[in-house]
Amino acid sequence: MKWIPEHVAKDIETTAEQGGGEFSAKDYHDPPPAPLINFDELTKWSFYRACIAEFIATLLFLYVTVLTVIGHKVQTDPAKNTVDQDCGSVGILGIAWAFGGMIFILVYCTAGISGGHINPAVTFRLFLGRKVSLIRAIMYMVAQCLGAICGCGLVKAFQKTYYNSYGGGANELQPGFNKGTGFGAEIIGTFVLVYTVFSATDPKRSARDSHVPVLAPLPIGFAVFMVHLATIPITGTGINPARSFGAAVIYNKEKAWDDQWMFWVGPFIGAAIAAFYHQYILRAAAIKALGSFRSNA
Repeated sequence: MKWIPEHVAKDIETTAEQGGGEFSAKDYHDPPPAPLINFDELTKWSFYRACIAEFIATLLFLYVTVLTVIGHKVQTDPAKNTVDQDCGSVGILGIAWAFGGMIFILVYCTAGISGGHINPAVTFRLFLGRKVSLIRAIMYMVAQCLGAICGCGLVKAFQKTYYNSYGGGANELQPGFNKGTGFGAEIIGTFVLVYTVFSATDPKRSARDSHVPVLAPLPIGFAVFMVHLATIPITGTGINPARSFGAAVIYNKEKAWDDQWMFWVGPFIGAAIAAFYHQYILRAAAIKALGSFRSNA
Protein backbone atom coordinates (compact mmCIF):
# COMPACT_ATOMS: atom_id res chain seq x y z
CA MET A 1 0.00 0.00 0.00
CA LYS A 2 3.04 2.31 0.00
CA TRP A 3 2.29 3.29 -3.58
CA ILE A 4 -0.93 5.06 -2.54
CA PRO A 5 -0.20 8.62 -1.33
CA GLU A 6 -1.69 9.42 2.04
CA HIS A 7 -3.81 12.31 0.76
CA VAL A 8 -5.31 10.02 -1.90
CA ALA A 9 -5.89 7.07 0.39
CA LYS A 10 -7.70 9.22 2.94
CA ASP A 11 -11.51 9.02 2.82
CA ILE A 12 -11.62 6.60 -0.14
CA GLU A 13 -12.01 2.90 -0.61
CA THR A 14 -9.76 1.37 -3.23
CA THR A 15 -9.66 -2.26 -4.30
CA ALA A 16 -7.12 -3.67 -6.73
CA GLU A 17 -6.56 -7.23 -7.72
CA GLN A 18 -2.98 -8.42 -7.47
CA GLY A 19 -2.12 -12.07 -7.64
CA GLY A 20 -5.74 -13.01 -6.96
CA GLY A 21 -5.86 -10.93 -3.76
CA GLU A 22 -7.61 -7.69 -2.89
CA PHE A 23 -6.28 -4.55 -1.30
CA SER A 24 -8.43 -2.14 0.67
CA ALA A 25 -7.44 1.42 1.52
CA LYS A 26 -9.87 2.55 4.13
CA ASP A 27 -9.07 4.77 7.09
CA TYR A 28 -12.29 4.12 9.02
CA HIS A 29 -14.24 1.08 10.08
CA ASP A 30 -17.98 0.76 10.52
CA PRO A 31 -19.03 -1.68 13.24
CA PRO A 32 -20.72 -4.84 11.97
CA PRO A 33 -24.55 -4.67 11.87
CA ALA A 34 -26.28 -5.80 15.05
CA PRO A 35 -28.41 -8.94 14.80
CA LEU A 36 -32.14 -8.33 14.63
CA ILE A 37 -32.76 -10.45 17.73
CA ASN A 38 -29.95 -11.32 20.09
CA PHE A 39 -31.05 -13.34 23.12
CA ASP A 40 -27.45 -13.61 24.31
CA GLU A 41 -27.69 -10.00 25.47
CA LEU A 42 -30.15 -11.04 28.15
CA THR A 43 -27.43 -13.09 29.86
CA LYS A 44 -24.92 -10.23 30.13
CA TRP A 45 -24.64 -7.74 32.98
CA SER A 46 -23.45 -5.04 30.55
CA PHE A 47 -26.89 -5.12 28.91
CA TYR A 48 -28.74 -4.47 32.16
CA ARG A 49 -26.17 -1.89 33.21
CA ALA A 50 -26.85 -0.02 29.97
CA CYS A 51 -30.61 -0.15 30.59
CA ILE A 52 -30.11 1.20 34.12
CA ALA A 53 -27.93 4.00 32.71
CA GLU A 54 -30.70 4.97 30.27
CA PHE A 55 -33.26 4.91 33.08
CA ILE A 56 -31.22 7.13 35.42
CA ALA A 57 -30.17 9.52 32.65
CA THR A 58 -33.77 10.07 31.49
CA LEU A 59 -34.92 10.47 35.11
CA LEU A 60 -32.34 13.20 35.73
CA PHE A 61 -33.12 14.83 32.40
CA LEU A 62 -36.83 15.16 33.18
CA TYR A 63 -36.27 16.16 36.78
CA VAL A 64 -34.03 19.14 35.96
CA THR A 65 -35.83 20.30 32.83
CA VAL A 66 -39.40 20.06 34.15
CA LEU A 67 -38.33 21.89 37.32
CA THR A 68 -36.91 24.62 35.09
CA VAL A 69 -40.14 24.90 33.09
CA ILE A 70 -42.30 25.11 36.22
CA GLY A 71 -39.92 27.59 37.85
CA HIS A 72 -40.19 29.82 34.80
CA LYS A 73 -44.00 29.76 34.92
CA VAL A 74 -44.05 30.51 38.64
CA GLN A 75 -41.66 33.43 38.25
CA THR A 76 -43.62 34.94 35.36
CA ASP A 77 -47.00 34.60 37.08
CA PRO A 78 -48.14 38.16 37.98
CA ALA A 79 -49.73 36.80 41.14
CA LYS A 80 -46.40 35.39 42.32
CA ASN A 81 -43.91 37.90 40.98
CA THR A 82 -44.93 41.52 41.48
CA VAL A 83 -41.44 43.02 41.34
CA ASP A 84 -39.89 42.51 37.89
CA GLN A 85 -41.75 40.15 35.59
CA ASP A 86 -39.44 40.84 32.64
CA CYS A 87 -36.21 39.87 34.41
CA GLY A 88 -37.52 37.56 37.09
CA SER A 89 -37.28 34.32 35.11
CA VAL A 90 -34.90 32.29 33.02
CA GLY A 91 -37.25 32.75 30.05
CA ILE A 92 -37.47 30.56 26.97
CA LEU A 93 -33.74 30.97 26.44
CA GLY A 94 -33.04 29.53 29.89
CA ILE A 95 -35.45 26.63 29.34
CA ALA A 96 -33.73 25.80 26.04
CA TRP A 97 -30.35 25.91 27.78
CA ALA A 98 -31.63 23.56 30.48
CA PHE A 99 -32.70 20.96 27.93
CA GLY A 100 -29.61 21.30 25.75
CA GLY A 101 -27.23 21.47 28.70
CA MET A 102 -28.66 18.37 30.36
CA ILE A 103 -28.41 16.40 27.12
CA PHE A 104 -24.77 17.48 26.78
CA ILE A 105 -24.00 16.38 30.35
CA LEU A 106 -25.92 13.11 30.26
CA VAL A 107 -24.70 11.99 26.82
CA TYR A 108 -21.15 12.70 27.97
CA CYS A 109 -21.68 10.64 31.12
CA THR A 110 -23.47 7.65 29.59
CA ALA A 111 -22.09 7.36 26.05
CA GLY A 112 -19.52 4.79 27.09
CA ILE A 113 -22.09 2.68 28.94
CA SER A 114 -25.29 2.66 26.91
CA GLY A 115 -24.51 4.94 23.99
CA GLY A 116 -26.27 7.86 25.67
CA HIS A 117 -29.57 7.65 23.77
CA ILE A 118 -31.93 9.17 26.39
CA ASN A 119 -34.56 9.35 23.65
CA PRO A 120 -36.68 6.62 21.99
CA ALA A 121 -36.38 8.44 18.65
CA VAL A 122 -32.59 8.15 18.77
CA THR A 123 -32.88 4.48 19.75
CA PHE A 124 -35.33 3.92 16.87
CA ARG A 125 -32.89 5.44 14.39
CA LEU A 126 -30.09 3.22 15.73
CA PHE A 127 -32.32 0.20 15.34
CA LEU A 128 -33.13 1.15 11.73
CA GLY A 129 -29.39 1.47 11.08
CA ARG A 130 -28.72 -1.97 12.58
CA LYS A 131 -26.66 -0.45 15.37
CA VAL A 132 -28.72 -2.08 18.14
CA SER A 133 -30.82 -5.24 18.24
CA LEU A 134 -34.60 -5.26 18.55
CA ILE A 135 -34.37 -6.52 22.15
CA ARG A 136 -31.98 -3.75 23.17
CA ALA A 137 -34.07 -1.11 21.38
CA ILE A 138 -37.27 -2.18 23.18
CA MET A 139 -35.59 -2.39 26.57
CA TYR A 140 -33.96 1.01 26.11
CA MET A 141 -37.31 2.59 25.22
CA VAL A 142 -38.97 1.01 28.25
CA ALA A 143 -36.16 2.22 30.51
CA GLN A 144 -36.36 5.72 29.04
CA CYS A 145 -40.13 5.97 29.52
CA LEU A 146 -39.94 4.65 33.08
CA GLY A 147 -37.12 7.08 33.85
CA ALA A 148 -39.16 9.97 32.47
CA ILE A 149 -42.17 8.99 34.59
CA CYS A 150 -40.05 8.77 37.73
CA GLY A 151 -38.32 12.07 36.98
CA CYS A 152 -41.63 13.89 36.64
CA GLY A 153 -42.92 12.04 39.69
CA LEU A 154 -40.07 13.46 41.77
CA VAL A 155 -40.89 16.98 40.59
CA LYS A 156 -44.54 16.51 41.55
CA ALA A 157 -43.57 15.03 44.93
CA PHE A 158 -41.42 18.06 45.77
CA GLN A 159 -43.68 20.77 44.29
CA LYS A 160 -47.14 19.29 43.97
CA THR A 161 -49.07 22.57 44.08
CA TYR A 162 -46.92 24.29 41.50
CA TYR A 163 -46.77 21.14 39.37
CA ASN A 164 -50.55 20.88 39.06
CA SER A 165 -51.10 24.63 38.71
CA TYR A 166 -48.50 25.27 36.01
CA GLY A 167 -48.99 22.42 33.58
CA GLY A 168 -46.56 19.84 34.92
CA GLY A 169 -44.12 20.48 32.08
CA ALA A 170 -46.39 18.49 29.76
CA ASN A 171 -46.12 18.97 26.01
CA GLU A 172 -49.29 20.42 24.48
CA LEU A 173 -50.11 22.12 21.21
CA GLN A 174 -50.13 25.82 21.99
CA PRO A 175 -53.08 28.11 21.18
CA GLY A 176 -52.98 29.60 17.71
CA PHE A 177 -51.39 26.56 16.05
CA ASN A 178 -53.15 23.68 14.32
CA LYS A 179 -52.20 20.02 14.68
CA GLY A 180 -50.50 19.95 11.29
CA THR A 181 -48.13 22.71 12.34
CA GLY A 182 -47.32 20.98 15.61
CA PHE A 183 -46.84 17.65 13.87
CA GLY A 184 -44.49 19.20 11.31
CA ALA A 185 -42.53 20.97 14.04
CA GLU A 186 -41.94 17.65 15.80
CA ILE A 187 -40.82 15.94 12.59
CA ILE A 188 -38.37 18.67 11.61
CA GLY A 189 -37.10 19.19 15.16
CA THR A 190 -36.35 15.49 15.58
CA PHE A 191 -34.72 15.37 12.16
CA VAL A 192 -32.32 18.13 13.24
CA LEU A 193 -31.49 16.29 16.47
CA VAL A 194 -31.03 12.81 14.98
CA TYR A 195 -29.11 14.13 11.98
CA THR A 196 -26.74 15.88 14.38
CA VAL A 197 -26.34 12.75 16.51
CA PHE A 198 -25.21 10.63 13.58
CA SER A 199 -23.07 13.31 11.98
CA ALA A 200 -21.23 13.82 15.26
CA THR A 201 -20.66 10.09 15.80
CA ASP A 202 -20.00 9.01 12.20
CA PRO A 203 -16.72 7.03 12.09
CA LYS A 204 -16.08 8.20 8.51
CA ARG A 205 -16.33 11.82 9.61
CA SER A 206 -13.99 11.17 12.54
CA ALA A 207 -11.40 9.70 10.18
CA ARG A 208 -11.76 12.38 7.52
CA ASP A 209 -11.73 15.30 9.93
CA SER A 210 -9.33 13.86 12.51
CA HIS A 211 -7.52 17.22 12.59
CA VAL A 212 -10.73 18.83 13.91
CA PRO A 213 -11.47 17.47 17.40
CA VAL A 214 -15.20 17.05 18.04
CA LEU A 215 -16.70 16.34 21.43
CA ALA A 216 -19.84 14.55 20.23
CA PRO A 217 -22.13 15.52 23.15
CA LEU A 218 -21.50 19.22 22.46
CA PRO A 219 -23.15 19.52 19.00
CA ILE A 220 -25.91 17.16 20.16
CA GLY A 221 -26.66 19.42 23.14
CA PHE A 222 -26.58 22.50 20.91
CA ALA A 223 -29.03 20.84 18.48
CA VAL A 224 -31.46 20.27 21.36
CA PHE A 225 -30.96 23.87 22.48
CA MET A 226 -31.65 25.35 19.03
CA VAL A 227 -34.70 23.17 18.36
CA HIS A 228 -36.20 24.22 21.70
CA LEU A 229 -35.74 27.89 20.84
CA ALA A 230 -37.67 27.35 17.63
CA THR A 231 -40.49 25.07 18.79
CA ILE A 232 -41.23 25.87 22.45
CA PRO A 233 -43.85 28.41 21.29
CA ILE A 234 -45.52 25.74 19.12
CA THR A 235 -45.61 22.47 21.07
CA GLY A 236 -43.44 23.10 24.10
CA THR A 237 -40.91 20.99 22.17
CA GLY A 238 -41.15 17.24 22.37
CA ILE A 239 -38.63 15.63 19.96
CA ASN A 240 -38.33 12.96 22.66
CA PRO A 241 -41.32 10.61 23.12
CA ALA A 242 -40.17 9.55 26.60
CA ARG A 243 -40.05 13.18 27.75
CA SER A 244 -43.58 13.82 26.48
CA PHE A 245 -44.95 10.51 27.78
CA GLY A 246 -43.51 10.82 31.28
CA ALA A 247 -44.90 14.32 31.77
CA ALA A 248 -48.33 13.28 30.43
CA VAL A 249 -48.52 10.28 32.76
CA ILE A 250 -47.79 12.29 35.91
CA TYR A 251 -49.74 15.41 34.90
CA ASN A 252 -52.59 13.24 33.52
CA LYS A 253 -54.83 15.89 32.00
CA GLU A 254 -56.95 15.49 28.88
CA LYS A 255 -55.14 18.04 26.72
CA ALA A 256 -51.76 16.38 27.28
CA TRP A 257 -53.18 13.02 26.20
CA ASP A 258 -55.10 14.45 23.22
CA ASP A 259 -51.85 15.71 21.68
CA GLN A 260 -49.71 12.75 22.73
CA TRP A 261 -49.82 11.04 19.35
CA MET A 262 -47.86 13.81 17.62
CA PHE A 263 -45.06 13.51 20.17
CA TRP A 264 -44.58 9.86 19.22
CA VAL A 265 -45.40 9.69 15.52
CA GLY A 266 -43.64 12.97 14.67
CA PRO A 267 -40.27 12.11 16.28
CA PHE A 268 -40.27 8.59 14.84
CA ILE A 269 -40.93 9.91 11.33
CA GLY A 270 -38.25 12.58 11.78
CA ALA A 271 -35.77 9.95 12.97
CA ALA A 272 -36.57 7.68 10.00
CA ILE A 273 -36.07 10.53 7.52
CA ALA A 274 -32.76 11.43 9.16
CA ALA A 275 -31.70 7.79 8.95
CA PHE A 276 -32.46 7.65 5.23
CA TYR A 277 -30.76 10.99 4.53
CA HIS A 278 -27.61 10.16 6.48
CA GLN A 279 -27.21 6.58 5.32
CA TYR A 280 -28.35 6.71 1.70
CA ILE A 281 -27.55 10.29 0.68
CA LEU A 282 -24.56 11.40 2.73
CA ARG A 283 -22.99 7.95 3.14
CA ALA A 284 -24.17 6.93 -0.37
CA ALA A 285 -25.05 3.42 0.79
CA ALA A 286 -27.45 2.89 -2.12
CA ILE A 287 -24.83 3.89 -4.72
CA LYS A 288 -22.19 1.69 -3.09
CA ALA A 289 -24.59 -1.25 -3.03
CA LEU A 290 -25.45 -0.70 -6.72
CA GLY A 291 -21.77 -0.49 -7.62
CA SER A 292 -21.05 -3.71 -5.76
CA PHE A 293 -23.94 -5.42 -7.53
CA ARG A 294 -22.68 -4.32 -10.95
CA SER A 295 -19.12 -5.42 -10.20
CA ASN A 296 -20.36 -8.88 -9.25
CA ALA A 297 -22.66 -9.17 -12.26
